[in-house]
Amino acid sequence: MDWASEINPASEPRRVTLIKGIWLDPTRNRLHGGRQVPYKIYLPDSDHPGEKFPVILWSHGLGGSRDGAGFISRFVAAHGYVVVHTQHIGTDTVLWDGMPGHPWDNIRKAKIPRKHVLLRYSDIPFVLKMLDEMTQNPDDPAGRVMEVSKIGMSGHSFGALTTQIMAGQRVMKAKRSYSLFQDRFKTGILYSPVPGRHDQKDSEFSWNGIRIPLLHMTGTDDESPIENFGVDRRLKISEHAGNTDQHVVILKGGDHMVFNGSRGQLANNPGRARHEDIIKVLSLAWWDARLKNDKRAQDWWVGAGLSAFLKNDATFESKAR
Repeated sequence: MDWASEINPASEPRRVTLIKGIWLDPTRNRLHGGRQVPYKIYLPDSDHPGEKFPVILWSHGLGGSRDGAGFISRFVAAHGYVVVHTQHIGTDTVLWDGMPGHPWDNIRKAKIPRKHVLLRYSDIPFVLKMLDEMTQNPDDPAGRVMEVSKIGMSGHSFGALTTQIMAGQRVMKAKRSYSLFQDRFKTGILYSPVPGRHDQKDSEFSWNGIRIPLLHMTGTDDESPIENFGVDRRLKISEHAGNTDQHVVILKGGDHMVFNGSRGQLANNPGRARHEDIIKVLSLAWWDARLKNDKRAQDWWVGAGLSAFLKNDATFESKAR
């Protein structure tokens, strides 16, 4: 039997506990007592004392929060991962919460200062520091089971862009560039990767900075609700990434919000249930192959198992070269 034959998209074999809190970084936003970083941890039950789980970070989209994409994280955590959702204040629900009108309309009208974008990016190395501190506390239930030598990064939309930046994509400013690469991330998943706003030449240079293997997940209807681009531009990132171990999945009929588990202003998606099953199973397969070095999951990716599972509902292409 192949790897996926034992995976039921509707089943969560381990009980998952949710832990919410707020970290405080006193080194940033000092005038206001430090920068708050809300988090939500999906913590799987351990089968035996001393068991350790790889760690996956999740970054939300523009206007989102730590509560998004729960259907992915519950499923993955239930198969033996600690999943940590980070909320980025300034590019989160503050853009619409309590305002009249639809959240998306308020998000479109919002002016995002560059400093809020950079604060968002700097949340990730801070979170890595907090995870290390948790592992030093024998009384911390998550810290006791986290294997922080095996960490992956993921996110949706703006969270995918945040993942791209942590993976080494260069930050461009006035024809200059710099890198915020975090070498602790072994691999990552981009749900609706974001091409950025630069011209093609600058963008190709920026994407070339990516240094780790990534799974790019998008859909044929993955149009940006904020900016005017779709799947064609999202695919450019995998073509120009500096690390050539890039893999692309395109859901047929998949739209932007299917990766977040919500709809926003989008109409009902009749393929949503099937898309969510694909997203869950492929996410788990990627982490198993890349963070757990599961040989069966690795073989499933390169053999007939993946195409048999996808059927005609999605396409897969390896950009590895």
